[in-house]
Amino acid sequence: MEYSKIIITADQATNIALENFDIQGSAKPLPGEIDFNFKIDASDGQQYILKVSRPDENEDYLDFQQKLLLYASEHAKDLTSPQVVPDRQGNLISEIRDDYGQIRKVRLLSWISGRVWSGVNPQLDGLRHSLGEQCGRLTRALQGFDHPEAHREFVWDVAQGGWTTEYLDLFKNGDKEVISYFQNQFKEAQPGYSKLRKAVVHNDANDNNVIVSGDLIDPHVISAIDFGDSVHTQIINDLAVACAYAIMGHNDPLEAALPIVRGYHHAFPLEETELEHLFMAIAMRLVISVTKSAINKKEEPDNSYLLISEEPAWELLRKWRNINADFAYFSFRGACGYTAHPNEEKFSAWAKKQSLSIDKLFPTVGPNTVYPLDLSVSSKWIGHEKDFNDLDYFQYRLNKLQEEHPSKILAGGYLEPRPIYTTSSYDKKGNKGRESRSIHLGIDFWLPEASPVHALFDGEVVTAVNDAGDKEYGGLVILRHREEDLEFYTLYGHLSVGSATRHKVGVQLRAGDEIGVLGSCTENGNWSPHLHFQIMLSMLDFKIDFPGVGYYGQLDLWKSLCPDPNMLFKLKGLSGKHTAGNDEIIAYRKQHLGKSLSLQYKVPIKMVRGAGQYLMDQYGRKYLDTVNNVAHVGHEHPAVVRAGQEQMALINTNSRYLHENINELAKELLETLPPELSVLHFVNSGSEANELAIRMVKSATGQRDIIASEVGYHGNTNMCIDISSYKFDGKGGQGAPEHTHIFPLPDAFRGKYRGKDTGEQYAMEVRHQIDNIQAKGRGVGAFIIEPIISCGGQIELPKDFLAKAYQYVGEAGGLCISDEVQVGCGRMGTTFWGFQLHGVVPDIVTIGKPLGNGHPLAAVACTQEVAERFANGMEYFNTFGGNPVSCAIGAEVLRVVKREKLQSHALAVGNYLKKELIDLAKKFPIIGDVRGQGLFLGIELVDEKMEPLAAQTDYLANRMKDHGILMSTDGPDHNILKIKPPMVFTQENAEELIFYLKGILAEDFMINY
Repeated sequence: MEYSKIIITADQATNIALENFDIQGSAKPLPGEIDFNFKIDASDGQQYILKVSRPDENEDYLDFQQKLLLYASEHAKDLTSPQVVPDRQGNLISEIRDDYGQIRKVRLLSWISGRVWSGVNPQLDGLRHSLGEQCGRLTRALQGFDHPEAHREFVWDVAQGGWTTEYLDLFKNGDKEVISYFQNQFKEAQPGYSKLRKAVVHNDANDNNVIVSGDLIDPHVISAIDFGDSVHTQIINDLAVACAYAIMGHNDPLEAALPIVRGYHHAFPLEETELEHLFMAIAMRLVISVTKSAINKKEEPDNSYLLISEEPAWELLRKWRNINADFAYFSFRGACGYTAHPNEEKFSAWAKKQSLSIDKLFPTVGPNTVYPLDLSVSSKWIGHEKDFNDLDYFQYRLNKLQEEHPSKILAGGYLEPRPIYTTSSYDKKGNKGRESRSIHLGIDFWLPEASPVHALFDGEVVTAVNDAGDKEYGGLVILRHREEDLEFYTLYGHLSVGSATRHKVGVQLRAGDEIGVLGSCTENGNWSPHLHFQIMLSMLDFKIDFPGVGYYGQLDLWKSLCPDPNMLFKLKGLSGKHTAGNDEIIAYRKQHLGKSLSLQYKVPIKMVRGAGQYLMDQYGRKYLDTVNNVAHVGHEHPAVVRAGQEQMALINTNSRYLHENINELAKELLETLPPELSVLHFVNSGSEANELAIRMVKSATGQRDIIASEVGYHGNTNMCIDISSYKFDGKGGQGAPEHTHIFPLPDAFRGKYRGKDTGEQYAMEVRHQIDNIQAKGRGVGAFIIEPIISCGGQIELPKDFLAKAYQYVGEAGGLCISDEVQVGCGRMGTTFWGFQLHGVVPDIVTIGKPLGNGHPLAAVACTQEVAERFANGMEYFNTFGGNPVSCAIGAEVLRVVKREKLQSHALAVGNYLKKELIDLAKKFPIIGDVRGQGLFLGIELVDEKMEPLAAQTDYLANRMKDHGILMSTDGPDHNILKIKPPMVFTQENAEELIFYLKGILAEDFMINY
């Protein structure tokens, strides 16, 4: 029948609710495949769902649904499920005649408040776990229920999915191959699949049938609704359906499925045999979905609900086709607490009985002991990234180490998170940002080129290739072994070309047979000669290679699939070590370090390595750093590191001795400054720089009164705290001291004066403080401010403010200090120093963090006049200020800025990023303001009343961290995200930052403020 002749309108639904159930209210249409569903908002405040069947609906089928709901209500006291509401006559199923005289069955159920799954963003692991748990609890509650209609023929039952083969011709080319592949999988699985446990299950936890709580930060599933697809089928199909819909739209759908599986198993324990078929069952649910969509396009083109999941289903189905079924099975096992590989324990028991000498592997090599070689991300031996990427130097260091331990073989690597896999071929875009394969899955033995390698056990050659797959191994041979009732594989990588080509697949080798010899550097991608030896309990679907490194997030699975090779040898010092977590470090800090020391993020990160604009944790995960302006020219810049190392190897002493380095740094620095600022003093930190600047002020002017901005921060020494409103007006502070005078934060966005032309007004506030000081009979010592106020929230000073303020202070006899600790050394892009943005020349400039690129180095630049007045006879001496090592580093930092054109780079990338952020603000009104210069930017989050949104800002920073991007909050109201990355931050990095900001800004907590 035509769809237009069976559709029910909202007005009709309103009348049905009144006439059949005596409920007065209004109706709103809801999605539905068969029934016409409506939400009824009753006048008494109650809410219901009205379900009107199509004509000639099977009443037994409706009876099945109603009795199922009653059974669930009775047997699932801990679950929220729809309640059946009888009609006026007490019937559980009512009926009407429509406008065409057709009898229509009507049911009314209680409404379950909450959000529909499809409307929840983000859908994180915790939510998916609760989905699995909810579905599992419902299955547990329905145990024992049955009804004749539960055994009906039903196209949405995965177990009956064979019907889809009749419609294979609806698809073409690649899509047809995907459908056919899973249909064949389904057919081949029947002997075992048909014997799985069966029961009546919900069978339809799709994204419109799952109700989620209203909690925007930690939501959970409340209920599954719409029992119309319930059926007696394999229990695993119920989980498959939940997974199929909930993992759509994820980069890594298998990873997204695991919390659902874990939650279901927690509520309703799954059997190992059931997990064998879950991958196929998920696929078949998707095959049914896209086949139904293809059919429905012809039969009911106007019913948009029938097509709602088509594109996401196809996207998921194509991704699912690229996942190895065994890998998925092992993943599901691990999620349920079983050993990921079913033979892991059997192999471990067998391996414990082995005690092989290493000369079985290398009969011609003398040493039978090993020296553990640490190549982990935390290893100090591998040194700087530049060093371990210089393969000649790496080989030299290996040779020297071998000379130190001539009676041992250098070896190690199992489960090491290594930083040496840095190319994009080791990366993927996961569900939480970029992920790198960094966990080494075998043991490396470093031996001379052409060292023979022999088989440990009888085995069949299954792989023998050169330059395998992603070229991890060079020459590669893999053997399959059968020992007792156990099958496993041994992998021999980095062999010579001749070794790999001398064997044919299928050939049997005996224990002790020579497999080949180690390849040269040129045969192994320039790697030093060594053997990569690995054990696998499965080859998955690999034919010509096998991964030698895995993702940290899959560590438990790979550990099970590729057990520790040292179980065979039992060599001391080579036991696979899993990097410990952070709890012990945090506990020690809490006990022994100052209570005022804070940690970044709700879940802190341990960083062990830096490179350019990235930091790396102990597991090898890379984080894009958008906040660390201390590493000005990039974390551990090789030229800066080398400068420090070279000078440290010679001498490090104080500035009372002559040394060229202090002059070299002075020359480099003075080249960047106006000629008026011609005298330098070197210190160790920004705090010391500002402390010294205030001492200079007192000596030069004889005055003690300092004018500073509200929420300004200038350091952590006593004198600096005394002029830092950010500190003394904050927690634990006691307000401004007598000689500190604070004027309002010159914030043209949310400050005392707002708008473009507020510079004069804020300058007058400085003038008022001058008047207050003079009214007390004292003179002005100095005015100190950052050219962009950092802790205040990356506040750009209004136009003409600084010039006017400097004029007023100068006329009053005071000095002007530009605090460039945060903004200096080219970061502004347009100018090298922040004060130059405003066309002024201060009397004193303080320089800090960027100058040493992480090394404690800072400076004070001042005029000759100030310097002469400061030199009043009292010696200024700083033991470490201006030492040769610090000066070598500082000079090289400035040279790198010049040599790599980082100032112009900051301008180009900063302008691009600022423009993209402004465009983002047009889409998300929560971004009230985007401000800053170069690579010193701020994003302020406010509501429509311009009130600060600190909770949303904190949420955004923590969610960005989840995606591997480091951000931090700032400002007096903690509602500003600051962006001040290392200067090597690229446009590609900016694009990545914008991509994830855009995604998280669309999340529920961010848009429902």
